[in-house]
Amino acid sequence: MSLSPEEAETLKRLKARLDASTQGSVDAQGRRRMGFSVLDSYYNGVQVLEQLGLAVPDDLRKFVTIVAWPGTQVDAIEERCDVEGFRLPGEPEADKGLSEVWQANDLDDESQMGHTDSLVFGRSYVCVGSGEVPELPLVTVESPLEMAHEWSPRERDTSAAARFYTDDSGGTAVPRATLYTRDATLWLAQNDKKEWVEDPDLPRDDHNLGRCPVVPLINRGRSHDRYGSSEMSRIITLTDAAARALTNAQVATEVMALPQRHAAGMSSADFTDPVTDEMVTKWETYFGAVWATSNPDAKFGQFSAADLGNFERIVSHYAQLVAGVTGLPLRYFGQLAANPPSAEGIRADEARLVKTCERKSRSWGASWERVMRLVRIFQTGADDPKLASMETLWRDPATPTRAQAADSASKLFAQGISTKRQASRDVGFSFVQIANMEMEYAENPDPVGLLASELRNADRSDPEVAPSSAPSPDVAA
Repeated sequence: MSLSPEEAETLKRLKARLDASTQGSVDAQGRRRMGFSVLDSYYNGVQVLEQLGLAVPDDLRKFVTIVAWPGTQVDAIEERCDVEGFRLPGEPEADKGLSEVWQANDLDDESQMGHTDSLVFGRSYVCVGSGEVPELPLVTVESPLEMAHEWSPRERDTSAAARFYTDDSGGTAVPRATLYTRDATLWLAQNDKKEWVEDPDLPRDDHNLGRCPVVPLINRGRSHDRYGSSEMSRIITLTDAAARALTNAQVATEVMALPQRHAAGMSSADFTDPVTDEMVTKWETYFGAVWATSNPDAKFGQFSAADLGNFERIVSHYAQLVAGVTGLPLRYFGQLAANPPSAEGIRADEARLVKTCERKSRSWGASWERVMRLVRIFQTGADDPKLASMETLWRDPATPTRAQAADSASKLFAQGISTKRQASRDVGFSFVQIANMEMEYAENPDPVGLLASELRNADRSDPEVAPSSAPSPDVAA
């Protein structure tokens, strides 16, 4: 079945947007937007280093050394952004129904991929659809390398989205696409004319939601740019500068780290083997075959070795600049202090990193809440007004010690500011651990007293163990 003219035009626009994002583009101000393929190489540490070729000749490009600081920046933020559940107003803990959907779709792992892609590329996508079981809708995380969307400024929501991918499950690579609109989801394939048509084996899903079931996870979105930008964009030039410095250090280490020797006043006979009367090889010459000669005119000397400490200082300087831009501690970039930092020093050092993670959690939390509202619509067929006040529960991005967390939670509970359950969460216990502890507490409200009672009973029942109240022989004497 062919697409309608409106659907075909929407698909064409989305494909053009995806191609521009992947390959790079130039905005209205003439600024170059780095393509997704280049950003992906910077995250993986396999970017192509551009050089003028003045310091490093072409035949020495094998010594190019890449700095993987962009990947370090992304991973440091993503590692501290973990979703633990969704809480509805008036409920003391995470909603069990939404937690079941989260677990059924392996979103503990998939959400981390979505957060990583959002930091690297500026956005990633979460799609919601009908599942095999109505109570468990299908929720998938998709890569921006395969997907594009359009944003409606008036409705402040996604108006349409499309995913373009290659299906090689049958042994042959077949181009396919999925078009998401406000009222239907269409699965597409290409015909003999390379035109997109509906896949006859996958009929369209007329969900009639009135909204597109695709939610983008935007990183560093702004009021004039709702499509986001890469977290790495600010340090890419500094990363290239550090990589060039390290590459020059590699070349200098190869050719100037050892003192170079020179000889003057020698003839061709000095480079001839006296036994075979043949010229010695370059390696024999280099390693000392000519440094002893009977030629009275020969003079030998040695140049000073190059000082490679300059390269260390310049790389350390670039690391300090990157730390200042990203807010990451300088030790994250391999710059170690003489003494290990204290617990208070670590918390002060990570203040900007923790605040950055809290900002990411707030932005992504709003997106995950929109995903869960779509999930509830697929479950019940209606929009639940209570979900407008839903709260995404995130793990604390800070790194306090267990003793510090326990001390803070105990004080808040003692002063009546938080409940016992909230104090348990503040310490770091999961919802399952809290439920198990509450069940055990209901069976035995005083575990310490029970243990003491069992010890006392054991003392009385054992004739070889004297009662604790009996005086010792020395005291009796």
